[in-house]
Amino acid sequence: MKNTYLQMIMFATVSFFIGQSVSAQEFNNLDKSPHDIVYYRVNKITPPIIKVLYGRPRKNGREVFGSLVPYGKVWRVGANEATEIRFYQDVTFGEEKVNAGTYVLYAIPGETEWTLILNSNIDTWGTKGYEEKHDVARAKAKVSKAEFLEAFSIGFKDKGKHVNMVLAWDTTRISVPIKIEK
Repeated sequence: MKNTYLQMIMFATVSFFIGQSVSAQEFNNLDKSPHDIVYYRVNKITPPIIKVLYGRPRKNGREVFGSLVPYGKVWRVGANEATEIRFYQDVTFGEEKVNAGTYVLYAIPGETEWTLILNSNIDTWGTKGYEEKHDVARAKAKVSKAEFLEAFSIGFKDKGKHVNMVLAWDTTRISVPIKIEK
């Protein structure tokens, strides 16, 4: 009888914990714009030189630039938290020298040209923490058109003496040169 009573208590305890772990694994509210990280490295075994952490919204049949992302207004460059860019060494962003460190990347989209902004006020949601007085650098970038891309993406193209950071979504492409200072 003692054995049966102990078995019932053990069964109830195990069932309780199994039930807790199953309910803890329900991910009902997954982010519709997950975050991604892109690195720029000289090669796969060297430490990173640039790291970008950003939200990846999807087009989902919407008109993106000029509507979802209005022209002439500061945009967080992605979704959710503001996009953070970390330079592991000093760089020239566009034409402006920037010290190694972490910054928020904002943009002011236009139909033919964007202004890309590095801002020192980090850990912000969207554009709520944006204040121009914290701008570290600004760079102009021409808009080009390319193949359709459903999810907003950031990548790097090595150009020898510098690297281009490319922002891409829908059929819009923006590219800004970043020169790595030695």
